[in-house]
Amino acid sequence: MAGNVPPVADERGGLLKYLEQQRHVLRIAAYGLSEEQARAVPSRSSLSVGGLVKHVADTEDGWIDIVLQLPQKEPTKEDYVNGFRLLESETLEGVLARYDEVARRTEEVIAGIADLGQPVPVPKNVPWFPKDVDAWSVRWVLLHLIEETARHAGHADIVREHIDGATAFPLMAAAEGWPESPWMKPWKPEPQSV
Repeated sequence: MAGNVPPVADERGGLLKYLEQQRHVLRIAAYGLSEEQARAVPSRSSLSVGGLVKHVADTEDGWIDIVLQLPQKEPTKEDYVNGFRLLESETLEGVLARYDEVARRTEEVIAGIADLGQPVPVPKNVPWFPKDVDAWSVRWVLLHLIEETARHAGHADIVREHIDGATAFPLMAAAEGWPESPWMKPWKPEPQSV
């Protein structure tokens, strides 16, 4: 996928393409990382690239459950904290594969919804959700997922830059095989010293 979303034909396609693009740039932040680097927390926050991918996959999956009006599990503090980090039993490859599954599920569910204005009840067990709003729309949920993914893709960019200095476009150039130019050199891993 290139650095920008291609022209879109309609609202549903546009929303899904922008969400796909933001997922892609979040994945780019993980490109070429070792397991150790994916778990690294190089800034004052507790965020890691792998943990951010995991969090965004969990968040998107949870929102699709809400759209489908499936029962919601009451999160614990431990669930919340662990949702932002890779546990010992988890790998970067595993969370990226799960993120792909979540994306497929989102696209299948959204394809099956006739009206993007369909109401989506606002869960009442989350402190940052408004208490005076009964429902959002599927459209709102898609826009929120784009916003959430973009926010965390930015976090992942900053974390990645702290790990090895790599930035988004050189990483994208490497991941997508762009040719080197005088002004854009695809990222290459630093040689490992022995």
